[in-house]
Amino acid sequence: MSSYKDLDIYKMAFELSIKVHKLSLDLPKFELYEQGSQIRRSSKSVKDNIAEGYGRKRYKADFIKFLVYAQASNDECLNQIETIIELYTEKKDWIKLQSESNILGMKNNKFIQYVENNWKS
Repeated sequence: MSSYKDLDIYKMAFELSIKVHKLSLDLPKFELYEQGSQIRRSSKSVKDNIAEGYGRKRYKADFIKFLVYAQASNDECLNQIETIIELYTEKKDWIKLQSESNILGMKNNKFIQYVENNWKS
């Protein structure tokens, strides 16, 4: 891997952040700056933490720390998605993102385990 962009979890996180951003703009106007802003920030934080962690990959502990931050941001994003699903009737696209976010979380956890057990600093 020569770049964080080669990581599957980064690719998934980037795609999810774009989908969340676009879909959040369809929330009711009063939610654009509250729920919408929060979910956009948390979804983008996932990819950003993966990228920053990769930039620190020379230091295994730092790499893992940022992957854990990415996982926490993904959990926050998932929580926001679940809130939106409960609040609004137009759910189909959000339910799909919920599934994608769950898959990303599982893959990120597996990658954290891989780095913990196999990464040389």
